[in-house]
Amino acid sequence: MSANSAPVDEKPQQPGDPGQPARRRRISFGPFWAQILAGLVLGVLLGWLARSQDVSWLVTTLDKVGGIFVQLLKLAVAPLVFFAILISITNLRQVNNAARLAYRTLLWFMITSLIAVAIGLAIGLVTNPGEGTGLTPKDGGLSDTKGTWIDFLTGIVPENVIAPFTDLNVLQIVFMAAVAGIAALQLGEKAQPILTLSQSILELLQKALWWVIRLAPIGTIGLIGYAIATYGWDLISKYAVFTADVYIGCALVMFGVYPLLLATVAKVSPLQFFKGAWPAIQLAFVSRSSVGTMPVTQRVTERLGVPRNYASFAVPFGATTKMDGCAAIYPALAAIFIAQIFGIDLGIGDYLLIAFVSVIGSAATAGLTGATVMLTLTLSTLGLPLEGVGLLLAIDPILDMMRTATNVAGQALVPVIVSAREKILDLDAFNSASASPIDDDEYDTDAERDRQLVAA
Repeated sequence: MSANSAPVDEKPQQPGDPGQPARRRRISFGPFWAQILAGLVLGVLLGWLARSQDVSWLVTTLDKVGGIFVQLLKLAVAPLVFFAILISITNLRQVNNAARLAYRTLLWFMITSLIAVAIGLAIGLVTNPGEGTGLTPKDGGLSDTKGTWIDFLTGIVPENVIAPFTDLNVLQIVFMAAVAGIAALQLGEKAQPILTLSQSILELLQKALWWVIRLAPIGTIGLIGYAIATYGWDLISKYAVFTADVYIGCALVMFGVYPLLLATVAKVSPLQFFKGAWPAIQLAFVSRSSVGTMPVTQRVTERLGVPRNYASFAVPFGATTKMDGCAAIYPALAAIFIAQIFGIDLGIGDYLLIAFVSVIGSAATAGLTGATVMLTLTLSTLGLPLEGVGLLLAIDPILDMMRTATNVAGQALVPVIVSAREKILDLDAFNSASASPIDDDEYDTDAERDRQLVAA
């Protein structure tokens, strides 16, 4: 018997026994959803205290805490999007019927966007959110960020390879990544060293971003607290109907349309879907960034039984183009709201234009916080005053939480539907998916698996 062998009947060593490798111990702060909820409650209380007692230093602190969290998320956006899109395109070569999957994914993106914008228009026409607010055109102001079809089309192609990363132009980054991915597919084995390096960089970025995601409960305190301290309930009351419309519209899409599609089209349990996707949805609500949530969205999508190689394409693609909340429900309601404030009547043709912009121009939102570019694109297409954007900027952070949660839910939904329709969904994995948070150990476990996929 060798010195390293143990007798067959020897009692296995227990953790803590001499010679047993020490295991990493973690301090548990409870479930991640509970941490987020605690952050929301504490943020509201601190925001109310700062506003009611006029505590200026507390307002500044909340602003800095929330701002740093969002800035940390944005820090990884540019390289994360580039390498995620690059790797996702090259991974499609390992998927049977890749072109069919890509086509079906895009088709369902468009179908769900049309449904979402129709719901937004219907709610706006029924509730008339711009009437009785007390707001006037003078309350608006020109936005620094504008979007037109000319800017959108000409802005896809960057002037150089550096500017999109320094200016954080996600649309141009997606374009360059797509070109690089297609070129890598054409080169074949010659591109393998670059793909291996790109996969390693992507893993590094995901790991670092996970550390930021762990700070979400703290970021929640700052973001919610500053919103309450700065805007208060008085401002929210002026936009009460519009705010309710956005939340109700998003809720109808997320908890009405999506479950219906899951039950009738994918023929899977809607409850099980939300159980598995919940970690990504709750993080999206807090962070207000689809791209910042993308690593978690991809992991929950894989845990729901979507094949890894397909998920690595569909989720990054969706994080930059699939925006049911920001690019469908919100601009539809906002256009009606602004038209009513400025006393402009909209006709059937205008509503059809809103639907067209929502489906075709949603990539302009680029997965970042806020939907100003998409809103200005919609207004300029309809010929509505861009000063109307200024009416909504003050309330935007409150609205953006629910919008982004809806975005991310849709980004996880479509891959599940397409996988189920194509009979490649792992139903055992789907039915066993849990609402437990994505642990950073999953990144370590999956990293080697991802490297093997790229090297295969």
